Amino acid sequence: MSPSILWPSVIRKGSLFLLPTGRLLGYEGSAMKHQDDMRFMREAIRLAALGSASGCGGPFGAVVVRKGRVVGRGCNRVTSSNDPTAHAEIVAIRDACRRLKSFQLDGCAIYASCEPCPMCLGAIYWARPARLVYACTRKDAASIGFDDAMLYREMLRPARKRKIAALQVLRHEALVVMRAWREQPGRKMY
Repeated sequence: MSPSILWPSVIRKGSLFLLPTGRLLGYEGSAMKHQDDMRFMREAIRLAALGSASGCGGPFGAVVVRKGRVVGRGCNRVTSSNDPTAHAEIVAIRDACRRLKSFQLDGCAIYASCEPCPMCLGAIYWARPARLVYACTRKDAASIGFDDAMLYREMLRPARKRKIAALQVLRHEALVVMRAWREQPGRKMY
């Protein structure tokens, strides 16, 4: 139920609510949740600044939080590791999964200093956290040279019309492996 139904004088600002006293109620009815979000986002931003200043990669940071505790940290390490997939969110997800000994992040929240790119958003969905919180937008990232607009456009095109040529071969041979996996007892779905 919206706080403005309970208190008609509550002011709504996006997803935040201000009480008549000026006290921040927050969203989902919880000022504490808002304070936690600010604290964990500041940690993601700190990692972004640290990674960028130390030459690890671009100005991006991320943390994975579970039950009020950081369980995974990451800053962009693309250029320092020569790994185009070493975005902050991916690094943080890998760290959290290793620490939690799980390939899924049930009950976790991911805090990213910037709206995730398509690759990171895909990884986030595969990891299945409960929440994603981000600071800067993809337009902010584009304004400093990290423009993902081409990727968003490419994903909407048929495979044969994308900038990187895609050719399908040996489907039947690959299907044999897939079907064998489907019949394998004890297989682990994800």
